[in-house]
Amino acid sequence: MAKFLAMTKITKRYTLTAALPYANGPVHIGHLAGVYVPADIFARYLRSRGEEVLFVCGSDEHGVPITIRAKKEGVTPQQIVDKYHSIIKKSFEDFGISFDIYSRTSSKTHAETASEFFKDLYEKKEFVEQVSEQYYDPKAEQFLADRYIVGTCPVCGKDGAYGDQCESCGSSLSPTELKNPKSALSGETPILKKTKHWYLPLDKYEPWLKKWIVDGHKSDWKTNVYGQCKSWIDQGLQPRAVTRDLDWGVPVPLKDAEGKVLYVWFDAPIGYISATKDWAKETGKDWEPYWKSDDTRLLHFIGKDNIVFHCIIFPSMLKQHGDYILPDNVPANEFLNLEGNKISTSKNWAVWLHEYLQDFPDKQDVLRYVLTANAPETKDNDFTWKDFQARNNNELVAILGNFVNRAVVLTHKYFEGKVPSRGELNGFDTEIIGQLVTMPEKIADSLDKYRFREALGYYMDVARLGNKYLADTEPWKLIKEDEARVGTILNIALQVAANLAILGEPFLPQTSLKLFDMLGMDKLNWESAGKDELLEEGKQINKAELLFVKIEDKEVEDQINKLEATKLANLEAAPQKDEITYDDFVKLDIRIGKVISAEKVKKSKKLLKLKVDTGVDTRTILSGIAQYFEPEDVIGKQVTVLINLAPRPMMGEISEGMILMSEDADGSLQLIAPDKEIKPGSVVS
Repeated sequence: MAKFLAMTKITKRYTLTAALPYANGPVHIGHLAGVYVPADIFARYLRSRGEEVLFVCGSDEHGVPITIRAKKEGVTPQQIVDKYHSIIKKSFEDFGISFDIYSRTSSKTHAETASEFFKDLYEKKEFVEQVSEQYYDPKAEQFLADRYIVGTCPVCGKDGAYGDQCESCGSSLSPTELKNPKSALSGETPILKKTKHWYLPLDKYEPWLKKWIVDGHKSDWKTNVYGQCKSWIDQGLQPRAVTRDLDWGVPVPLKDAEGKVLYVWFDAPIGYISATKDWAKETGKDWEPYWKSDDTRLLHFIGKDNIVFHCIIFPSMLKQHGDYILPDNVPANEFLNLEGNKISTSKNWAVWLHEYLQDFPDKQDVLRYVLTANAPETKDNDFTWKDFQARNNNELVAILGNFVNRAVVLTHKYFEGKVPSRGELNGFDTEIIGQLVTMPEKIADSLDKYRFREALGYYMDVARLGNKYLADTEPWKLIKEDEARVGTILNIALQVAANLAILGEPFLPQTSLKLFDMLGMDKLNWESAGKDELLEEGKQINKAELLFVKIEDKEVEDQINKLEATKLANLEAAPQKDEITYDDFVKLDIRIGKVISAEKVKKSKKLLKLKVDTGVDTRTILSGIAQYFEPEDVIGKQVTVLINLAPRPMMGEISEGMILMSEDADGSLQLIAPDKEIKPGSVVS
């Protein structure tokens, strides 16, 4: 059996945290692939190994995006977080994420815990007090958080950039960099006003962080995590504000801090501790060993956008507090894209978990499988519905499901559903059993290294092993001449299936339970995996049921169409061009013409050479429509033509006009033509 990787300390228990989802919208597949599926796989794996595990999470319910959404919807921030906390929590439950507790940062426990943490560092004089100038809205009578300031981006020149980022070009900004800044609350121009805040002096902790991360975790942290941390440290760390002027959040527990709250990045990770306290209250257990005992391993599962907070800032907070253990590892993933584009919650370009569960209520494990098989562990990856369908049909159905179904159906057909006895083994049998014995260790070794995609691949190799064994031995052909041999084959095949039930629980928990039930087995833990006598001879197994069913083209087309509708809804009209006068307009001579002939222009992928009857004459027009129309598609078509455009040389030809087109949402071009045929030369006015 597999053994855990060598640790610097003896591990008695594990505290696993999964990044707190922001309670201003539902959970989508990017969140699942980056954080929650790998975290759940690891938690289930450790439990199967018999380890003591606490798996905590909760809703992150403070911060500016909450207040912005509340203002947009005309409700209170508390109503927003109540709504989305409920949606998120239920989605996780329905999907099967096995949190020991799912808490929230708007709870009383969290407010007390975060306040106590702040006061501890304050009393130890760890904070630096600074007065700075920040934007203030005199009309709204409040300081403006970065997201409450909009203006023109200094990088790309687009309007609508926020005080922290331009969503058009992606540049990170500070509010004072914006041109023509405006308050998102009142539309007024904000003023700079002095305000006092408390800062965590990360520059002071730089020597310790360098020793702890750069020297201490180079070999065991993922390269993407280590690389990002080293880059931050090498650039030099700066003090970071732990408080801000806002009316939503945990109030700063100081007498001279009225109207100020703890910055969300400071209070959110403390949510892991407060969630543990809530769990302890519910279960009657002691929370402290999970955060304060040296024989506990603390692991943070996050996405790459949270690396700095969990590897540099939160550990600095824990270190300076002094009572808490530090994270042993932070196996962060990169981002998952959707159909070639970045997932965007603001543009609704996402596959939302609660909607997926409505559309595919019995396919939780299919999504877990696809997201793990395509996990963005070392680089950004892409989710497509076609790949989702292919992996289900070609892997889960055709390999795993097919093998199990064959083994169980043939056992019922030839041996009345009872595990047949095993006779003398040949070389192929012993080879299969030998490979089966090694698989749990290979899978465990990959999981211990947080290589979930690799581990899933080894798991599917077990199913492939069983599939190949049945395909090569062909028991359905042997049954008439050697029933005893068929009994041996099916006995071994069923032992492989039993191992799949054990080894599959971390990856495909619902499928694993179905398989245990089909084989008439009680649930077994990891220590039983790799054995070839899990099912006793003569044991009655249950009837076969399909573990997976094919996903039809129509189901996938529906999902793709839903995304296409989203793309159309997000399509922004091109900005208006410079204003012209009526006299400018009447200079344009626009007529209805008819295409007489068309051919492709040599050495050009874009141009068609058209002969057009304009009613005035027949002329040559070169039009960049070859990527959308074949020559035969436009011959005989009526078109709208600008006929008094000055002739223009193109590709060795002279173009004597312009065909007017419209651009669709997908970038394709459409001819502008009258509803019914009219005489060429008719004027468009």
